[in-house]
Amino acid sequence: MRKLPIILFLSALSLFTLQARTNEPDVQPVKVVNTVSDVYKSIDFTGVDKLNYEVFAKAYTGYQNLKAANKLNAAKNILTVSDYSLSANKKRMWIIDLDSRRVLINTYVAHGQGTGEEYAKHFSNREGSHQSSMGFYVTGDTYTGNHGNSLHLHGMDEGYNSAAYERAIVVHGAGYVSSDFIAGTGRLGRSWGCPAVSNELSDTVINTIKDGTCMFIYYPEKTYLETCQWLKPGTNPATEMHASSGEL
Repeated sequence: MRKLPIILFLSALSLFTLQARTNEPDVQPVKVVNTVSDVYKSIDFTGVDKLNYEVFAKAYTGYQNLKAANKLNAAKNILTVSDYSLSANKKRMWIIDLDSRRVLINTYVAHGQGTGEEYAKHFSNREGSHQSSMGFYVTGDTYTGNHGNSLHLHGMDEGYNSAAYERAIVVHGAGYVSSDFIAGTGRLGRSWGCPAVSNELSDTVINTIKDGTCMFIYYPEKTYLETCQWLKPGTNPATEMHASSGEL
């Protein structure tokens, strides 16, 4: 008979403990948000030239906005950055896997004959200018053209590179993109506006970035950087770019 109060006390204590646990707030796991700086610092640049942070920050902002606008292939988180503020004699193209945070390729890339000699100075969206076009592109499909295996590019910046498809501004291989050409002439060779790469790497480059990945051709042109819709943080532009086929 003496055990009954103890049993009742323990039962009441258990009920109180259960109720207290039930009333505990539902704690949600903290969502980790990677800033541009975090992403940049986590990229492995071992063995390659390091991409300038400010250039990467702009490229990554555009990549995020293009992704939010459903213009990129969700299965391929590849970002290609070509820094045309640098000498053509530098390896100024970086192809980055944003999943593994690795630089897959760092190599030479040509600019157009009308854009400059060793350094890029002039850009155009006009047919026949033989000038490069700055800005954001989404890669398309491949085809066999005058330079063999080539990759269509769709310009995303109205007035800056929106005519790229009609102008046949594409990724292709070229014999004038090599260290030997630089040694013989003092500078890399030039294209008709295409971001041409070496013949040795062209297939690897094209197969890595084809089918809906982001490419950014950077140049510190003030008006472009201030007005580009893709460089505005958190934007989701809905404008669709349309282009017809063609090849120089």
